[in-house]
Amino acid sequence: VQLQASGGGLVQAGGSLGLSCVASGSVASIGAMSWYRQAPGKQRELVATITTGGSINYANSVKGRFTISRDGAKNTMNLQMNSLRPEDTAVYYCSARILLKSYWGQGTQVTVSS
Repeated sequence: VQLQASGGGLVQAGGSLGLSCVASGSVASIGAMSWYRQAPGKQRELVATITTGGSINYANSVKGRFTISRDGAKNTMNLQMNSLRPEDTAVYYCSARILLKSYWGQGTQVTVSS
């Protein structure tokens, strides 16, 4: 499976950005998909997860501001980010799970200025 993330950029605090992740390859085998992020000097953290059945979990820090969605027909996963804060600045990665293995996209930079 190959994952291609896009949509990052620079936005002012309070603004919005949308990220997309397109999967190719053995997409029929994909289970849960997730967004992670890694800020400079910090560990990579889970932002949101969506399962094939549509169950969703968010990190507490993004609840109520971020929305994850998934389009199986288009093999895509999206992350709509509203009310962005400077602390949301990070490289965002999409991830797909197949059985016990995780696959990763290349990451897209999100920078929120104060």
